[in-house]
Amino acid sequence: MKKLTALCSLTLIGAAYLSLTGCQIVASPMLGGIYTEVKYGDTATDHATATKEGKACGTSILGWVATGDASVAAAKAAGGITTVASVDHTAKNILGIIGEWCTVVKGS
Repeated sequence: MKKLTALCSLTLIGAAYLSLTGCQIVASPMLGGIYTEVKYGDTATDHATATKEGKACGTSILGWVATGDASVAAAKAAGGITTVASVDHTAKNILGIIGEWCTVVKGS
């Protein structure tokens, strides 16, 4: 009986852990179960000509509500960019409660 109780307890703890780690609410190449803050690149052509930078973000709360415009077009508009030299992304997640996904565009 003790073995069965211990097995059930371990199963419940494992299920709880897996359900919490599934709360990553923003895309990222690296995942942290409690906290994630990463920056990574997508596309680059010529950084030497990049004199301007624009950033556009979207936010998610509990993975239930997501708002914002993190598009390349919004980042270009924010930085007054007409020619794109690079596109990078940042992702931040805190306990699966607050998530932020940003697109950073550099260009001229």
